[in-house]
Amino acid sequence: MKDSMVTLAVDYPLLNMFWTMLMIFLWILWFMLLFRIIGDIFRDDDLGGWGKAGWTAFVILLPFLGVFVYLIARGRSMGERELNRIRQNEEQFRTYVRDTAGSGGSQADELARLAELKNSGAITEAEFAQAKAKVLAS
Repeated sequence: MKDSMVTLAVDYPLLNMFWTMLMIFLWILWFMLLFRIIGDIFRDDDLGGWGKAGWTAFVILLPFLGVFVYLIARGRSMGERELNRIRQNEEQFRTYVRDTAGSGGSQADELARLAELKNSGAITEAEFAQAKAKVLAS
């Protein structure tokens, strides 16, 4: 029984473990870069269909050369496109919040306007109650 060979983690040297971790980190970093570039290719509105197909084929078929050429040729505009996309998303969010918050205040404004009309005698109490129910229901 003592003659059987057992491989333990102790048999894996520390520097080999660090080297393996570095390779795994670089491999993950490479895929993140590759996905970011492919995402940028498809989000770019300036590129036509053939341009997108060409860059995608170049990046997939010759990955190292394709990625480096893409970064050299379109790296600066890649950052500008990302910044514009972030600004556009932020503006859409602000518009949504402004419209949503504005619609909550308009109900109170509508009720105040109806009360003013009732107090001035422009509408009767029954018309006021009906309009108030309609505003509160919406």
